[in-house]
Amino acid sequence: MGTRVVAPFRRFAATNPLIVDVVLALVFTGMTVAIEVAVARHPWLLGMAPEHGFRLPDRFSMMLTLVANLPLALRRRAPLVVLLISCAAAIVYHALGYYYGLNTMPPLLALYTVAARRSPRLAAVGAVAILVMWTHAFLVGPVGLLGAGVVQAGVMIAVAWGFGNGARLLTDRSRRLAELSERLSRDQEDRARRAVTQERVRIARELHDVVAHHMSVISVQAGLARYVFASDPVTARDALATIAQTGSEVMGEMRRLLSVLRIEPEDEGDGVSYDPAPGLDQLGQLVERVRSAGVAVEVTVTGAARPLAPGVDLCAYRVVQESLTNVLKHAGPARAGVSLLYRPAELEIRVTDDGGGSERAAAPDCEKGHGLIGMRERVKLYKGTMAAGPRPLGGFEVVVTLPLSSPTEDEQPPMPAGETSL
Repeated sequence: MGTRVVAPFRRFAATNPLIVDVVLALVFTGMTVAIEVAVARHPWLLGMAPEHGFRLPDRFSMMLTLVANLPLALRRRAPLVVLLISCAAAIVYHALGYYYGLNTMPPLLALYTVAARRSPRLAAVGAVAILVMWTHAFLVGPVGLLGAGVVQAGVMIAVAWGFGNGARLLTDRSRRLAELSERLSRDQEDRARRAVTQERVRIARELHDVVAHHMSVISVQAGLARYVFASDPVTARDALATIAQTGSEVMGEMRRLLSVLRIEPEDEGDGVSYDPAPGLDQLGQLVERVRSAGVAVEVTVTGAARPLAPGVDLCAYRVVQESLTNVLKHAGPARAGVSLLYRPAELEIRVTDDGGGSERAAAPDCEKGHGLIGMRERVKLYKGTMAAGPRPLGGFEVVVTLPLSSPTEDEQPPMPAGETSL
């Protein structure tokens, strides 16, 4: 029941602090004025009769009471100023002979606010001002109360300062936590943006590999078809069929990659499917396309072949694809060889050709071209190594080594060791 009452009041105080302070100032002022009015009518109350040495309340005392209490309405905006005004009014009040026990509490509330909202140095100034005010009040009060009064004042000042300082520390901690939370939120947004950018770069790399390879095949086949169009219609038709098939394949791969950018999660049930990324299991199809473009390719697999992690499998496929694409672009009439060597902890991929070595070394896509640069970045992503350059006896060679995880019992049984040819 108490929580139900306190919680709404806290929410109201947090959203309307000025209204709360005005009400608080009016309560302090009303209580003190009510006591003064009662004593003016009944001097024997609280021992305030003139025979006890106190001046009866009058209009001037009530004016000083207003000056000592009403500024509490602005205690959050100028706490130290409110505290000093309240102390000054109380000192004048007591110096004129009015009762020493009145108008002593408002400065304590102002001290709490100073300690909660200002530096400890300003809080110390406020504490000294209140201690001076209370000491003066006990000096003009009854004889014998000075010592006990100063101790009481010190305890109350310490309590008010302690609560205010605790509130300040809690506020500072909450502000730091809020700043840290905001910084973490910004960092998460930055990481999300970087992840999106990296994914777009990866997709762009995929598109480059797909389009470059297939367009190279289409270009070679189109040149062949044009060359034999009149003299060998059968070969021309085969070349056109290869162009059509290759164009269909590149459109399918581009559609699969671009769908990642525009398909929302709620669209997954609308018949949209994601074909698996290519891997070494599709190496035969890749080689057949290159062979149909006029390059003889021989594939050898040495060692115990085994399933690879999806990322490494895609990386290996793209390395072979880009290397054979470069053979189509730059080697001219040539023979190419693709060698896969499975070791216990790594896979070595070697793509060689016997085309024009000197021309290849000066070609744009050689060491400085986008093809090999993208290949190096892809291999580096999987902690592999890559070497590419002209062969001593002519031609070009690309050698890539990719680390593999150790085979586990859950993997498919490896192929028998040995060497096979496709």
